[in-house]
Amino acid sequence: MERIKISQDVSFSRIVHGLWRLSEWDQSKEETLSLIQYNLENGITTFDHADIYGSYSCEEIFGDALSLEPSLREKMEIVTKCGIVLPSKNRPQNKTHHYNTSKKHILSSVEQSLKNLRTDYIDVLLIHRPDPFMDGEEVAEAFIQLKEQGKVRHFGVSNFKHHQWNMLQSFLPFPLVTNQIELSAYQLENFEDGTLNLCQEKRVAPMAWSPLAGGNIFASQEEKAVRLRETLKRIQGEVGAEGIDSILYAWLLNHPAKIMPIVGSGKKDRIQRAIDSLNLELNHDQWFEILQSSMGHDVP
Repeated sequence: MERIKISQDVSFSRIVHGLWRLSEWDQSKEETLSLIQYNLENGITTFDHADIYGSYSCEEIFGDALSLEPSLREKMEIVTKCGIVLPSKNRPQNKTHHYNTSKKHILSSVEQSLKNLRTDYIDVLLIHRPDPFMDGEEVAEAFIQLKEQGKVRHFGVSNFKHHQWNMLQSFLPFPLVTNQIELSAYQLENFEDGTLNLCQEKRVAPMAWSPLAGGNIFASQEEKAVRLRETLKRIQGEVGAEGIDSILYAWLLNHPAKIMPIVGSGKKDRIQRAIDSLNLELNHDQWFEILQSSMGHDVP
């Protein structure tokens, strides 16, 4: 599988496996391990987590499975996120939903993630959401300390716009390596507001969450979804794809920004469809037909 170099010493698989819903898949440790192995055997080596996933349970589920075969850790890249605080039975001290990017919170979150994931380092740590109460200097202090301690190799952000990226980067002595943003043919905000352009400007490959738009395109009867679905089905036939999900992945993968879609499924056949989409080429006509179907009008 194609790999994307995000730093001098770390590269990601072009397709990333997302563990947001891992706790919902109702798998045994052995089944989760089998899924991890399947990904690795098929070239997906990058796994995306966040401390809050599964109400603070998914990292531990993954770590428990990994503990069955610890040698797999060196064959993968683990990404996790922190900064969102959620009320949860697993975190009874959390009273409200808010953001916390203080140095103390970042450091404690990383310590917990390391414990949960059964590892002594995280490949890339992301700030999960822009924090209106963020102290860039404190975040930088936490990042620098974690890097010096060898607990986190590199750092990035998630859902950051241009001004938020530049503010945090201004405090750091090393570059942010990725921005995990919502990107799909259905949700065009980050195409339209310059966020994807920022990634290209900074020579940073973005990670794309919800590349299938949360399934809206497959079942919704909204005019936009119906219009886009019809275009996707026609292009599916033109290129010989197995489903419109393959076209949705290909639409992102064909973009020059080196987008890395996050596949959040526990089903091997759906993961394979994403892998197979790497071989699909869309021509300019097809790419813009999809864009214009989503917009509902011709390009200017």
